[in-house]
Amino acid sequence: MTESAAPPDFSICDREPIHIPGAIQPFGFLLALDPETLVIRYASANAGTYLGLDCESPLGLRLDKAMPDLPDPALAAIRMAEPGPPHHLCTLAPRQGGSSPLHVLAHRSDDLVILEMEEEAGSGASSFQDVYPLVRAFVETVHEAETEQALCALAAREMRRITGVDRVLIYRFDAQWHGQVIAEDGNGTLPSYLGLRFPASDIPAQARALYQRNRLRIIPDAHYQPVALLGLAPDDGNASPAHLDLSMSALRSVSPVHLEYMRNMGTLASMSVSILCDGRLWGLISCHHAQPFRIPFHARTACDHLGQILSLQVAARGRVAQSERRNELRALQVVLLARMAESENFLDALTRSENDLRRLVDATGVAILFGDHIIRLGDTPAAEQVEALAAWLVERGEREVFATDHLPGLWPPAAALKHQAAGMLAIGISQIHPAYVIWFRPEVIQTVEWGGNPGEKHVSVEDGRLHPRRSFDIWRETVSDTSAAWDEAALTAAAELRSAIVGVVLRKAEELAALTAELKRSNKELEAFSYSVSHDLRAPFRHIVGFAELLREREGDRFSPRGRHYIDSIIEAAFAAGTLVDNLLSFSQMGRATLNLRRTDMNEVLREARHRLITDQQGRDIRWQVDDLGVVRADPMMVRLVMQNLLDNALKFTRERNPAEIVITARPGPDEVTFAVRDNGVGFDMAYVDKLFGVFQRLHHVEEFEGTGIGLANVRRIVERHGGRSWAEGKEGEGAAFFFTLPVWKGAD
Repeated sequence: MTESAAPPDFSICDREPIHIPGAIQPFGFLLALDPETLVIRYASANAGTYLGLDCESPLGLRLDKAMPDLPDPALAAIRMAEPGPPHHLCTLAPRQGGSSPLHVLAHRSDDLVILEMEEEAGSGASSFQDVYPLVRAFVETVHEAETEQALCALAAREMRRITGVDRVLIYRFDAQWHGQVIAEDGNGTLPSYLGLRFPASDIPAQARALYQRNRLRIIPDAHYQPVALLGLAPDDGNASPAHLDLSMSALRSVSPVHLEYMRNMGTLASMSVSILCDGRLWGLISCHHAQPFRIPFHARTACDHLGQILSLQVAARGRVAQSERRNELRALQVVLLARMAESENFLDALTRSENDLRRLVDATGVAILFGDHIIRLGDTPAAEQVEALAAWLVERGEREVFATDHLPGLWPPAAALKHQAAGMLAIGISQIHPAYVIWFRPEVIQTVEWGGNPGEKHVSVEDGRLHPRRSFDIWRETVSDTSAAWDEAALTAAAELRSAIVGVVLRKAEELAALTAELKRSNKELEAFSYSVSHDLRAPFRHIVGFAELLREREGDRFSPRGRHYIDSIIEAAFAAGTLVDNLLSFSQMGRATLNLRRTDMNEVLREARHRLITDQQGRDIRWQVDDLGVVRADPMMVRLVMQNLLDNALKFTRERNPAEIVITARPGPDEVTFAVRDNGVGFDMAYVDKLFGVFQRLHHVEEFEGTGIGLANVRRIVERHGGRSWAEGKEGEGAAFFFTLPVWKGAD
């Protein structure tokens, strides 16, 4: 039984070392030499024939011996050669037996100088003077092209006039390196590819890298047989033609897979000129011919020049368009920033600027999440979906700027939201909390035409080697779940708005911190003052009550009824004032006393509180409903005061009810327990709920219900010192409910 063959490695195309092919194309010959000694270290196998040497190869010879007709300026230029594209050294007379002049090109590769010689093409322009009028015509008409599309169409037309090929395509890359033919000029010999897209795999990454380094590549015959490179072994014996870097070479041999790709496309000759914008590969000018065809050297030079002009024009127009867009967006930013600066709350400013906020990034809807607020403007998902999306952003760690035009592909729940949120742009406005401004764009369904099925493998294995795809028939794809793409200007505008909002939030936070510090200082001073005053007033009020009672007891018979009424009023007022002072002193002590936090049984706390209020319960029909209240981490004495104050309120305000109903419950959570004290008493109007927990705040007249208005303030202060919260709910005539939370007991002090 034979072993099964290993599966083919389709990634080999992406890793093929195309810059060191070890061979050249046969329309010229190549020498690589030491620039100091001019000794030839590498030579193509056809060099001896071209040079008419007696020996088979010029390896080991000095260049001036192998090519004695090279002029001295050319030899000097060789010694000074720099890395970069090949430059034209000179044109030599036809070799022995040849009929065409020889163009000599030179460039530096590592520590060697590479010379490339090619015979002048037998047809077409023979000098730059022949093509100069065509290039000048292009330069003179560039300004007439109002759009990028028109500019590229003009370049395709002029490039075909210069080269004489069957078809010229202008090919633009997108962000994923898929290409699209955006302009074309042809004579009908080859099919039209205008508007078609081609997958990124058609031009592998290392090929794109070479296009970025070397602007021009030519293949005169897709059926050519490569000419091998020969190397002169140095003293260490490590020379190999396979190590000679031909990235910048005009004669460089190309991948057999690419040659087969050309033949499958029906083009037997090609030339590509790179379009570079700000150093990045923007696209290609591709010249195709149905038959073998070599574009003359001077025509190629003119095409390279035209390609550079087109690159500059595309880059300049792109920068102008981006600048105009940025200026438009900056004007919107100024409006938004002005409104935020004028407003106490930046959320209000953004909400009032709904249209400008959406126009800033050209979105159909925007949601703002900050604190407990979820504000939705325009066409957005529901609040709970926006909240879930924010949680997903937090999980991904997206705290600055995040954008996608295919949200369902990243977050599957968005598939149900595609009519509102197929695309999303989000800015985080807090590094701690889930706070975001999120813009939305709806789905835009597109039909994309490809030159062949992009999902089909771009290579296959037959006869033990790789083969490219054979079909370039139009293949239509419907793209869904995708929005219009976010452009760079929108991303920049969003990032700048984020910086502005973060600045506003930080400034507000600093102002709040300063105000909080001032309030803490004032509160401490007020507490000290309250403690001092209330402490010092206790004795005088007790004296007033005591002496007034003695006066009534010993001298009361001498007073008239009116006099006795006055004495009773003095005693009652002084007693009430003393009670108020005692409560005020207790309130000030709540903020000063040290908490003794420990395991506290709230059932025991309730029993003690009820026992202390036993007098208020006598003679009344009170129905108690009490849960198991569990244990918390608290100061037992402090929370007993909380419970006592709340029960005292419940007993007081149910005095007119028969029976009175008081319900005490506990709802445990992971970190805190929520307690509630409910009654069926007189209740209160929720419009005044914010006043309940304030010092000296009362919702009922003292004639109706006694009290000083400090009890609930004590409740809130004690609960907050434990790290909890307190609030109330009520309805006039139907009762009230008071809630507070305390931390869960977790088994440690």
